[in-house]
Amino acid sequence: MHESLQQAVTKVLSPLVRLLLRHGVSHAEFVNWAKQAYVNEASEHFGIDGKAPTTSRIAIVTGINRKEVKRIRELPSDVDTGVSKHNRAVRVVTGWLQDQEFQTPQGKPRALSYGDNNGSFNQLVKRYGGDVPARALLDELERVGTVKLEGGTVSLLHQGYVPQQSESALLDIFATSATDLLTTLDYNLNGHEQRRLQMSVAYDNVTTEGREQFRQFSATEGLNLLRSLDASLSQHDQGSNVDKTDEGHHRVGLGLYWIEDIEPPQGTAPPADKEDD
Repeated sequence: MHESLQQAVTKVLSPLVRLLLRHGVSHAEFVNWAKQAYVNEASEHFGIDGKAPTTSRIAIVTGINRKEVKRIRELPSDVDTGVSKHNRAVRVVTGWLQDQEFQTPQGKPRALSYGDNNGSFNQLVKRYGGDVPARALLDELERVGTVKLEGGTVSLLHQGYVPQQSESALLDIFATSATDLLTTLDYNLNGHEQRRLQMSVAYDNVTTEGREQFRQFSATEGLNLLRSLDASLSQHDQGSNVDKTDEGHHRVGLGLYWIEDIEPPQGTAPPADKEDD
């Protein structure tokens, strides 16, 4: 079991390590981050009889010495990662794509005036962005390249919240999406009777032409599915429906992502770099 777990975790870590190396993060720095994650998770999920675990308990569970556990627990809380800001931006852009008041007669998101008149960008933010000021959200959407403000008119540049010009925003999405997927996988591995939805489709010997055809097909069908899912789920969101009085405050959703690997033909391997002893 331990060997299988090691192989699985090593495989999962590979793209993460690739990201870290690209950003110049050393192994020692990653180890420190991993220690913090160990302590945080042990503090959150590994108490006894519903009680918060002690420093000694965390040291036993994690294998990190008590002095180091104490130091990590005394670190300041993490700063805001931008997830809340990201979620509000997603809701506003999705509302723009879904709500007929902000669309053309053909069902496309129309350019919106910046102001407080009906059907304006400010009204869109008021309806879907919670208490965030319209100017602040406009600045964020402009910063990441999702909208363009020109002559008092705000135009949507992409069919969704796509922060192409902001690496920090992309890292926020990376953190949220990867955490959501791994949380579901861990839940299903943990023996719960009712498993969470976890499905994918992939073939390992697809032609280049087939890849491009499927890329276009999946983009269109994926967007249609997400719009349908959003229309259904948004009806139950208390932030979008202030008159809702039902109980519960759950974060619920469904994610889609593209899968692609480029592998060498069977029986071959990339040449290894040569170096002096």
